[in-house]
Amino acid sequence: MKLNQQMKLNKTACLLTGAFLLGISASAQQLTKAQNQELLKAGQGAIVKLDGFLTEKTAQIPYHKYPTPGPQYIISDDPEYIRVPEAIALKESVVPGAVRFYLYNVNGVKEPKQIDRKIIAMIKNTGKAPMRIKMLKYVTQKPSTNYFKLGKEGLAAFLAAQPSEEIRTVQPGEAVPIDEKLEQYVVKYDELVHGFYEFLVDQPAEITVLQTDLKTSGKDALKRITNVLPPKTKSGAGRGLYGVSNYHVNNTTAIDTKNGTSALIVADGATDPWIIGREGTTGQMAKLAGNYGVMYDIELKWKSTDGKGLALITWNSRSADNQWCSGMAAAMKVSGGKFNEGIIQLPKDQLVTKAAPEAILIQVFKPSANGEEQTIKLTYSPPGASCLPTPLIFVPRLI
Repeated sequence: MKLNQQMKLNKTACLLTGAFLLGISASAQQLTKAQNQELLKAGQGAIVKLDGFLTEKTAQIPYHKYPTPGPQYIISDDPEYIRVPEAIALKESVVPGAVRFYLYNVNGVKEPKQIDRKIIAMIKNTGKAPMRIKMLKYVTQKPSTNYFKLGKEGLAAFLAAQPSEEIRTVQPGEAVPIDEKLEQYVVKYDELVHGFYEFLVDQPAEITVLQTDLKTSGKDALKRITNVLPPKTKSGAGRGLYGVSNYHVNNTTAIDTKNGTSALIVADGATDPWIIGREGTTGQMAKLAGNYGVMYDIELKWKSTDGKGLALITWNSRSADNQWCSGMAAAMKVSGGKFNEGIIQLPKDQLVTKAAPEAILIQVFKPSANGEEQTIKLTYSPPGASCLPTPLIFVPRLI
């Protein structure tokens, strides 16, 4: 994931977070009349150029954050690039109940030459009775070198996914692919295998991600592969089993348009630390640098004591400090305003946003007639393949 290329530089991350915390005066960050009109004319998810407006020093919105009940969470992104022809890249055990699994691995074999591979996620029934599997959310995508496209479209599809009616049964000791389509995909060099899954199991199980040749089934490969790649490599946000999969976020003080522009910053590794878990093959502590796959349920109170509206925008705030952060693509669910409530890909009509002065319009909220508080609801997850944080900026003035 893109975060891995630059967020290992903790000093840089802390400096950036410090800049957000410093803030700037409300009068220093205001839209011009022309910029205000451009935002008013823009469609949802459109890129709008705001010269001189976007800054890393936007005043930060203070918030409370706490974990909420959710599934056991597993991510496979360490190593991100599987450099050997055949190996296991993740092996984790889960207990009966709900499981969220985020698959993010790349065929990185280039020595002695680039070769086609399969990357398959398997689930094995380690219990004593038949295991039933029911998919709650299921996203499968063909492997691609277009990581931004996979990350943006995959997240949007996961947010929209509905439970399947199918229930699969796995006998004790048997293993099957979590996603049967992964058996069919040919993964060429540098192609990403990207998948989001949330499911129920009623027996203890073991989840394994492996890379193998095109002729070998995941079941046969699992029986013969003994090589487990070590974690904490030079590529990957992290791998392991995590107890936190969902957060609730609410602001401690209502946003007031009279106070000027402000930003909500989550998934920065400082004000919002990375989640901690355990890596199954070593038993060591695991850290997920990026909180990718974690779902943030955000509720923000706001009011307009000066009659102004409020626009919600985002931008690629990391483009200036690292060569790997030249683009950003995201998806989220946003409550209704000028545009209907729903899931929006960001940006909507282009693959990525590049850098300032580009901003993406997410929603425009109208003030209440009597100035009473309103609630903005967002479902956000750190976008895979993009650098973090991706600030959510609330801009007064629009009507």
